[in-house]
Amino acid sequence: MLTRWTPDPPTIALVVVLVVAYVAGVRRYAEGDTRWPRSRHMAFGAGVGLIALMGLSFFGAYADTLFWVRAAQVITLLMVVPLCLALSSPVALALSVWPGLRRVLATRALRVLTFPATASVLLIATPWLLYFTGWYPAVLENTVVDHLSRLALLLVGFLYFYSRLQLDPVPHKYPHLISVVITFVEVIFDAALGLVLWLSPHIVAEGYYQALGRTWGPSLRTDQIVGAGVLWIVGDLAGLPFLGALMHRMSHDDAAEAAVIDRQLDEAETSTTDGPSRMWWEDDPVLSERFRRGRG
Repeated sequence: MLTRWTPDPPTIALVVVLVVAYVAGVRRYAEGDTRWPRSRHMAFGAGVGLIALMGLSFFGAYADTLFWVRAAQVITLLMVVPLCLALSSPVALALSVWPGLRRVLATRALRVLTFPATASVLLIATPWLLYFTGWYPAVLENTVVDHLSRLALLLVGFLYFYSRLQLDPVPHKYPHLISVVITFVEVIFDAALGLVLWLSPHIVAEGYYQALGRTWGPSLRTDQIVGAGVLWIVGDLAGLPFLGALMHRMSHDDAAEAAVIDRQLDEAETSTTDGPSRMWWEDDPVLSERFRRGRG
């Protein structure tokens, strides 16, 4: 586990592209006499580091040999890495450097993809489709399918966390409480996937693993049980920092909304000294409209 490393050109290329793009964006952003927050640097570094670890370390070397290693790679690329990248706020960084990208946020396609149900279904369905269709054997047997699938996992996961955290500009903002509810639903499906793989007598891609003729390590059944536990536990653990980030966002938004209301009330109080006396709710568009309807 500590000494087995493998050169994986697609992983190296992806890491280089992400790092170069990020550094270029931060430098352009710094030209405006502002600094990109250090916490976002840390989140981005963690995400890119995990991509490298999943492709170049023993995870990449044994992904086609042991079920549990591939399971760790899958859940990390689907849940953990995208969360780190979303916390680094790459879309906001890109928009600060290339404002023209804002037109992409207005497209109908992105609006549909970031709709809560769409992004959530994609995240939940992806591992089920991977393990219970011909997709998984294809990943094990075909290098091109393998690397395209890893990229697909990253994109699906990032779409989910980007649209749910709403740390970056999004096509449409939704209440964070919806994201909290979706998180608990996602945890249930993670647990269900783990239990099905754990208790099922069927060995996923059994023919492939038997053909390897592996004479060391766990049996095929034990290997799948360990992998099921990895999918379950890592998926649930990834939800904890996500919930923490959601709670922080909710607190931040509540504080910002309270500040706006306080400013409006202060302005309304100031205006009463220069004009006829008005009740505070007369300046609220919703309440004033209700009052007019009631009088009508």
